Amino acid sequence: MIALVLIGVLALVVGGCACVVWAERGGPRWTRAVAATTLAAGELLRGSGKNRSRGLNGSADGD
Repeated sequence: MIALVLIGVLALVVGGCACVVWAERGGPRWTRAVAATTLAAGELLRGSGKNRSRGLNGSADGD
């Protein structure tokens, strides 16, 4: 069951990346919408990774 979920997530990631490339080359409107969603999701994941690494670092911002 977990393998099916991982395969589904992988398919969404690959499809999103394909839409980003296609939209850059002037694809249809729906590819631009999917590409924008994919890029926004990537930014959210990148931002959450930065917050986690800051928390693990142990440094305090208020000092």
